[in-house]
This record gives sequence, C-alpha cells and structure tokens, in this order.
Amino acid sequence: MAYDEELAARVRALIGDRPDLSEKTMFGGLAFLVGGNMAIAASGQGGLLVRVDPAESDELAATTGAGVMEMRGKAIAGWLRVQAADVESDAALASWVERGVVYAGSLPAKS
Repeated sequence: MAYDEELAARVRALIGDRPDLSEKTMFGGLAFLVGGNMAIAASGQGGLLVRVDPAESDELAATTGAGVMEMRGKAIAGWLRVQAADVESDAALASWVERGVVYAGSLPAKS
C-alpha cells in the first residue's frame, strides 16, 4: 500500500513553512523531519507514524486510539501508529502533528 497522499498534504499544511523541515520517503511512507529527526509520517501501511517521548508511549497508547509501533515483532518505545480513522478530523490530526513536531524539535539537530 502506498502512503495516503491526501493525508501527507494535510500534515504538510499543518506543519507549515519551517526552515528546519524536510521530507523523506521512509518505512514505505512519507516522513516529515524537523532538524533531521523524524516527527511524523504518512505511513505506507495507512494512517500515521508519530514520534513521541519514549516515556509517554505506553500512556498515550492506553489513553488514545494509537498503538506502540512494532518492528519485527518488537514494540518500539517513542513511536506510535495512529490509524487513518483516528485523524479524519482536522483537530485530531493537528494534535498528533503538534506532538510529533514538538518532540522531534526537542532533539539535537542532525546534520
């Protein structure tokens, strides 16, 4: 499955014009990086991948519709999978985009 280009465009519009923003194809989707750190991605499996503080992963998974991302059967703290149905509203999408951008922006920039 290719990533949802409409969802990617909505993410792009919410992030806006930042000098430290770049886009890169990753994980079969389109990732948005802040300072070289992935913040959020329109996933090739549908929905979003969102980067969050690893200490908040389990709580966010328990209190939202998101789930901790798994890679090769292993849960990856700090990465959440959000289903497309959970970001249909602009407010819901904006909340996840902001969370990912703020966390990625708090990390040291990569060159």
